Amino acid sequence: MARLTAPAIICSVRAHGEHGAILRALTEEAGLVAGYVRGGRSTRLRPILIAGNLVALELRARTDEQLASATAELLSSRAPLLAEPLAAAAINWVTSVTATILPESQPYPALYAALSGLLDAVGVASSARQWAAALARYELLLLAELGFGLNLEECVVTGATHGLVFVSPKSGGAVSPDAAAGFEERLFRLPRFLHASDSAPSMADVIDALAITGHFIDRDLLDGRNRDLGGVRQRLIDQLGRAVA
Repeated sequence: MARLTAPAIICSVRAHGEHGAILRALTEEAGLVAGYVRGGRSTRLRPILIAGNLVALELRARTDEQLASATAELLSSRAPLLAEPLAAAAINWVTSVTATILPESQPYPALYAALSGLLDAVGVASSARQWAAALARYELLLLAELGFGLNLEECVVTGATHGLVFVSPKSGGAVSPDAAAGFEERLFRLPRFLHASDSAPSMADVIDALAITGHFIDRDLLDGRNRDLGGVRQRLIDQLGRAVA
């Protein structure tokens, strides 16, 4: 009998049958895993089975092909954050896209660490300005881990590594001012914090960064599918935009 015991970040919960629920959760070593929780819709378990919560997860299955039976004990709750519209929108987006995009049972330890850090930041920050940059970096990492990383370190045209201020929406590569001459309106503005660790971003910088990551997530990861998921992200961006105004 296959068995897994690990801390896990709940990414999605779906009702199954009259009383149960199917959860998908991200673990550090086993990646995204799924399991059926008996009584998952009960009064006792509903506060535990919330997207964003960190749980001690145990999965048991007779075969690798069988949906595992799951139990979950709460380690850290993000439920209070769901009363805050902006925090709730961020948690909804990052957990939903993680559950939808990642293949199951493939380890992504860097994504686990980044998602954990992002959710912690949402929980302790006094405003979105303090966690929104981590959201953009998580989306960049998600693209890179799934084989669609952006080259923001050198100009895709000239190979220059300094003064990079644009990103091509076609290649995902950085573009220098000289190479961009005459085409600026067709390019994304590249915020410095995405390729320079010593740069502190403004909220406007973060919005520019999320425009870049959103374009490539929609094109390369969603690829015309999961339009409802795209709507979840757009509502988050709209709320962040109002925070800038």
